Amino acid sequence: MSDPLVLAGLGFVAMFALMALHVPIGIAMGVVGAGGFAMLVGVKPALSLLASEPASVFTNLDLAVIPMFLLMGSLAASAGLASDVYKLAYAFVGHRKGGLALATIGGSGGFGAVCGSAIATTATFGRVALPEMLQRGYSPSLAAGVVASGGTLGIIVPPSSIMVIYAILGEQFIVDLFIAAIIPAIMAVSFYMIATMVYVHVISPNAGPPGPRVPWAERWQVVKSNWGVLVLATVVLGGIYSGIFTVNEAAAVGVTIALMFAVGRRKITWKGFFSVLAEASATTLMIYVMIIGASLFSYFMSVAHAPERMIEAISALNLSGSTVLVILLTIYLILGAIFDEVAAIVVTLPFVLPLIKHFGYDLVWWGIINVTIVEIALLSPPIGLNVFVVHGMRKDIPLSKIYAGIVPFLAADVVRLALLVMFPNLALYTVQLLK
Repeated sequence: MSDPLVLAGLGFVAMFALMALHVPIGIAMGVVGAGGFAMLVGVKPALSLLASEPASVFTNLDLAVIPMFLLMGSLAASAGLASDVYKLAYAFVGHRKGGLALATIGGSGGFGAVCGSAIATTATFGRVALPEMLQRGYSPSLAAGVVASGGTLGIIVPPSSIMVIYAILGEQFIVDLFIAAIIPAIMAVSFYMIATMVYVHVISPNAGPPGPRVPWAERWQVVKSNWGVLVLATVVLGGIYSGIFTVNEAAAVGVTIALMFAVGRRKITWKGFFSVLAEASATTLMIYVMIIGASLFSYFMSVAHAPERMIEAISALNLSGSTVLVILLTIYLILGAIFDEVAAIVVTLPFVLPLIKHFGYDLVWWGIINVTIVEIALLSPPIGLNVFVVHGMRKDIPLSKIYAGIVPFLAADVVRLALLVMFPNLALYTVQLLK
């Protein structure tokens, strides 16, 4: 095993073999990373790395924002804020053809601002919006498709846990990622709404019947009674963008406000509170283990000089930066259809970031592209985790119908991705403006 690159290749194969055997992704990366590092550098340095790297991750204050955002999202859902934002959106657009679907998109985007998770957003609106649409005569295909697609807004609308993870692993400023996501997030919500209108006016005119018009007086009553989510989103995002709060402080304030709403509305019991804590803790531990595993694997790849050798090989092929970019996006589509959003990013960053730097792409821009392509992968066949979340909640809706329902939204995603790739300033303009 004299050639470190051969060892790196075998390590990569071993990592995927362990994943195929259902070993948790973080554990698989950590075992291979530590083992490979030991073979190249020595057992004692590897044992030292096994001690120092977890300590470094668990004491990283930037990563502390992840459990806080997860807890804020869970408490917000318990407080009924997801229902509030859905009712708010429905009051203004529910009378239109496809209005409930438009309200679901708007509600998912609004809830994404206080949740930060695609799976959680999908599951929440699967409970809140899906039964409403089916009860009012919406086609199961559109109803399920819009919930699965709207759920992806949970990771592109800031604050987003996946953006925090990318920023930490990519050594970028977290607020820059949040600021860069403003225009792409607006595009995502807008394009999904356009896709909904195309669906109900062109593809299937009977798929989304209009609901009763809500009088303006009642609309303002809905605004007044559903002010909680507006306050939470405004305080958290406004505090971050204005510089009043750091990201960690904003997350802590958000948790406090969400808890106050949950208690004040008597929506949460002690049992429910501990259940929320347990859920946030389990997800946090999973993410931390993945990050530790990714760090160990990165050390292994670095001492094996795998990224440098990979760049040399690609340079020898005389591939252009745009060609490499297309290849990377294709790989992410495949991986994202198999792994969840966190795993898809942490597994690939040790190889991808050196390539992105080599070809001169902006790392903040790539962070937005990375999140966008993972969004698309959450819907893409043959798996598409969001599709399976919806199917798991409504077994009576066949997978084929859900996949048929997401086609217009996938088309909207592809158009949005193409625009972000061709016009990087769509992501970078707000960063440059606010600096």
